[in-house]
Amino acid sequence: MKYIKGFPGKGLLYGHSNHSKIVCYLDADWTRSPFDRISTFGYCVVIGDNLISWKNKKQDVVATSSTEAKYIVMASTTYELIWLKYLLKELQMGEATQMTLIYGN
Repeated sequence: MKYIKGFPGKGLLYGHSNHSKIVCYLDADWTRSPFDRISTFGYCVVIGDNLISWKNKKQDVVATSSTEAKYIVMASTTYELIWLKYLLKELQMGEATQMTLIYGN
């Protein structure tokens, strides 16, 4: 944001591509921190060819296994995708007909 504010003639360009296809790429790292044993996760959301959202943070709860860490991140990311679907509908940008969640192993 500092870069964009410092250069008012510049900006981010988003193409008008297929807004009905939403893809979310995500990954979790179970017990990466040896101090608190809280897993970290990250995801990015792409609509058509445009990156529109991303997040990287520690999970709110301590997972007891890598499988549980995966389910926690998939559930929280699904909430984000559902919210995004309703936002696109509210902005009259079309109905999201295809939402894909891709988890990296």
